[in-house]
Amino acid sequence: MGTKEAYQEKLQAQLNEWSAELDKLKAKADHAKADVKLDYYKEIEEIRSMQRDAEQKLNELKESSEEAWEDLKEGTESAWNSLSNSVKSAISRFD
Repeated sequence: MGTKEAYQEKLQAQLNEWSAELDKLKAKADHAKADVKLDYYKEIEEIRSMQRDAEQKLNELKESSEEAWEDLKEGTESAWNSLSNSVKSAISRFD
């Protein structure tokens, strides 16, 4: 397995982990008081949108040539960092 493939697998695993975390947050939001439930849902949807953007970056990376993937890596990592920070923030706020 090459570096590109290993990197893609790492990113996909992280996306899967975040998806599971968001599912847990949604379950907590479902049981929250009405006054905060909408805020939780809004935040989850914003993070899901970021997650879709990150998935798109991953797909671009998968479709890129061996030469081009290094150039895409920087943008992908930026999206990952933003998504990671948002998930961590939501987890801490929902607890």
